Amino acid sequence: MKRKAIIIGAGIGGMATAIRLLNRGFQVQIYEKEKSIGGKVNILEKDGFKFDLTASILMTPHIYKEIFFDIGKNPDEYINFNKIDPFYRVFFEMGNHMDFYGNINETIESIEAISTHDSIGYMKFIDSTYEKYKISDEDFLRCNFDEFNSFFNINTFKKVFKLKPFKSTYNYLRKYIKDERIVNFLCFQAMYIGVSPFKGSNVYTLIPLVSQLYGLSFLHGGMYSYINALEKVINELGGEIYTEAKVEKILINEGVAEGIVSNNNIYKSDIVVCNAEYSYAVENLIDEEFNTSKDRTLKHSPSVFMIYLGVDKKYEKLMVHNQFLSKNFRNSIESFFHGEICSNPSIYIYSPSRIDSNMAPQGCESINVMIRVPNLIQSREKWDEDYIQSIRNILIDKIKMIEGLDDIEEHIILEEYLTPNDLRERFNAYGGSAFSLSHNLFQTNYFRPHIKHNKIRNLYFTGGSTHPGTGVSLVLLNSKLVEECVLRDME
Repeated sequence: MKRKAIIIGAGIGGMATAIRLLNRGFQVQIYEKEKSIGGKVNILEKDGFKFDLTASILMTPHIYKEIFFDIGKNPDEYINFNKIDPFYRVFFEMGNHMDFYGNINETIESIEAISTHDSIGYMKFIDSTYEKYKISDEDFLRCNFDEFNSFFNINTFKKVFKLKPFKSTYNYLRKYIKDERIVNFLCFQAMYIGVSPFKGSNVYTLIPLVSQLYGLSFLHGGMYSYINALEKVINELGGEIYTEAKVEKILINEGVAEGIVSNNNIYKSDIVVCNAEYSYAVENLIDEEFNTSKDRTLKHSPSVFMIYLGVDKKYEKLMVHNQFLSKNFRNSIESFFHGEICSNPSIYIYSPSRIDSNMAPQGCESINVMIRVPNLIQSREKWDEDYIQSIRNILIDKIKMIEGLDDIEEHIILEEYLTPNDLRERFNAYGGSAFSLSHNLFQTNYFRPHIKHNKIRNLYFTGGSTHPGTGVSLVLLNSKLVEECVLRDME
């Protein structure tokens, strides 16, 4: 008789784990509280425009493909990747811009237009950081650190020493590059995981390194096409997905997870895999007696505010991925870690219709505009209509500073928003945080919530709350660690 697994939440982690367990012979049911699957990796469709709801930067297509290879399927039959080049256009408030290319020689030419010295420094940065990437990928990101001895041993400490993680991202970059514009561009990428580049570990310079080494890719149809691909595989393998099925409780009997309660019905299983945000789960789904003091002191990442713009004009000045970096870059980045929104923010602009005509009606663009904002724990802003409008106006004014986009407000025909409240209410993001738990050094590896619950047998966690962390690629790696952990326990 097949063992049964119930998965709470049809986000990337839940769906990827479902595929892996189905491939191992489990009967799998996924319970999702929303009408649509995908969690935060979702889509907004309206009036012929398509917008990736949150995730938009695809850095490591080989990780996206791994799950298909691991179950003996050809990813090319499910997903279609396109390379983006240049992979970033960076606008500076002073009025000029730079492009960064997948071909490093073209990137070097772009940098040399500013400073020959910094082009040499950029190459040194790539060279020295590559070793860190290989160590991180092979010895940390793909390893499970649930057991004390798996992390606290001589071999691991030797590898940590090679990473030299204690210098900040900013200070590490300044060792190689002097021009603040280039440093800020790299810092902005390192911040994608939700930590300050001025205080967070330089380990996160691996993000701009990977962008340069492998470039950025685009999935035809946007990021949600990956969700559609995973759903197709789940159906092919006989898995079941139930939507509008909110889970109210994880059933625990004498320290063993035995199933769930959803919509007032009891569903039994051999194991439970929770794809809900960890802090939400321990506060709402698990009996308080199983919570620890550490669970109550976890730190959470900032949030985001997104504007989705449908415009009736093509903007050739935009690439797919764009940054607008303000003159006071440091303040624009650090403010939201202190519960404030900078009046002169640095912003990310995403325009997938530049490469995929299906993302917008003919002659139009779909544009996401995003800034980091404090989560709802750091700030008590209500995000009412007046407040949203005030932040919106700041961002539109910033976009209008870009040469060729000064008329954008006149061409907006569709406008929607995503706030921290939406993240909390729709996706159970604790405090409206956009990047799950913070990635400070004391919430990574062994110190992050474990894949297997420390006190409850047969209860596992997947998603950005657990090791190796947030972001689609890392969550996909996590699903493999969950699979390995479950199989080891089932032996």
